[in-house]
Amino acid sequence: MPQYLKQGMEQTSERSAAIQQTVSEVLLAVEREGAAAVRRYSQQFDNWSPPQFTVSAEDVAAASSQVPDELQEHIREARVQVENFARLQRETMIDLEVETQPGVVLGHRHIPVDSVGAYSPGGVYPLIASSIMTITTPKVAGVREVIGMAPPRDSGGMHPPQLFTMGLCGADQILCLGGVQGMAALAFGIEDVQPVDMIVGAGNAYVSEAKRQLFGQVGIDLLAGPTEIAIIADETADPRIVAADLLGQAEHGVTSPAVLITTSTAFGQAVLRQVDQWLAGAWPTKDVAGAAWRDFGSVVVCDSDEEAATFSDAFAPEHLEVQVANTEWFHGRLRNYGSLFLGPHSTVAYSDKSIGTNHVLPTRRAARYTGGLWVGKFLKTVTYQRVDEVGSKAVAPTTAAISDAEFMLGHALTARLRLGEEF
Repeated sequence: MPQYLKQGMEQTSERSAAIQQTVSEVLLAVEREGAAAVRRYSQQFDNWSPPQFTVSAEDVAAASSQVPDELQEHIREARVQVENFARLQRETMIDLEVETQPGVVLGHRHIPVDSVGAYSPGGVYPLIASSIMTITTPKVAGVREVIGMAPPRDSGGMHPPQLFTMGLCGADQILCLGGVQGMAALAFGIEDVQPVDMIVGAGNAYVSEAKRQLFGQVGIDLLAGPTEIAIIADETADPRIVAADLLGQAEHGVTSPAVLITTSTAFGQAVLRQVDQWLAGAWPTKDVAGAAWRDFGSVVVCDSDEEAATFSDAFAPEHLEVQVANTEWFHGRLRNYGSLFLGPHSTVAYSDKSIGTNHVLPTRRAARYTGGLWVGKFLKTVTYQRVDEVGSKAVAPTTAAISDAEFMLGHALTARLRLGEEF
């Protein structure tokens, strides 16, 4: 059985009754009152009530002028990498048409969602990379209208690099709004922005709950909780780097789990010492990362690679690093993770910011049944049938018989009519 050298607390649901009630009240108000309710809640929660929430092209240009040239080039490079990988993924999704039996042609097409709202968090960390992931990818998929959104950073509005990035990535319209009122504005429409068909992007507990309650009114990507990292490592790994990678993800928030899974007690103890050294020394976000590690950090010692893989699959982490001698064995064995990072140079930060894979990923064990955001999330795979008289004569008897057994006699009749039977 796995043994804990350090065991963090279990994650609890962020869906408190108070959060659910607040979200319900805001959504209902916006649905009934429209822009007036959005403005009221934006003023209440963000102290933000500009003449209009839609950001103009002049505002985007002004924000761009505040972004240093070097940073602009790095953002462009990250966008290119995300776009390239999304395009390669899209090329694997081919339309299908096949004659499955004489006279029966079946097929499917991949049709883009018509409009998407792409939300980027802007609280403690105004996430530039999130705008790259959530705007570039649907544009590659062929989505007609992508609405970028982020909350105001201060009285001047959105964080300038975030606004520059939205424009660079091709957002058709941009809204400076945050929180539940922002989700409601996307779902119900505001100013000259029409209601979207789908909302994507991470946010705090209120944003996640708003997406949950709006699901059905709109599509969503997934419901994201606090970010997670697990690292499977053995004695061939560098404990200082492993400790840094754990703390690097823990800086997202004080409830972010960080778990080391190892087959070496000595290595686990070494990582614990290195975490302490980082937090006692130069770690730049120690107030947040230290609190997360204290409460939600774990070090687990397993008896074998198989036990380590089994433990990891049960946890189903959002991010999973593998720093072991035989990474390919784990690559073939592991099944449940949002994104996998193989080898000591494959750190989560690369994927979070610029390498090309998408960083919107499942948390809270959702990796057991879904992957993260990718170009395919913005495509509807829809089927069609084309049947001639020969095919109809082949299919109708089976259809009629099954319909009779289900007491769906109208279905049976429509099949038998095509056999020439009289009614």
